[in-house]
Amino acid sequence: MDFPNGKYAWMVKIGEKGQFVIPKEARDLFDLQPGSSILVLGDIQKGIAILPREMQSQYISRIFSEMEIDKEE
Repeated sequence: MDFPNGKYAWMVKIGEKGQFVIPKEARDLFDLQPGSSILVLGDIQKGIAILPREMQSQYISRIFSEMEIDKEE
């Protein structure tokens, strides 16, 4: 399957303890090292998103901004 430039997808399996391995290509792409912090977001309708630390504040601000817009409507 071809993805748009800069877009990626990987298939992983969840182990018995609920853990999964982030594929090496993804770890290299996002410079994830042992001990790196990631943020896991969940939305019942949209699924799960995993963000490296460098992207967390940008997306958290965006999420809270959208929540305020929804609240006003």
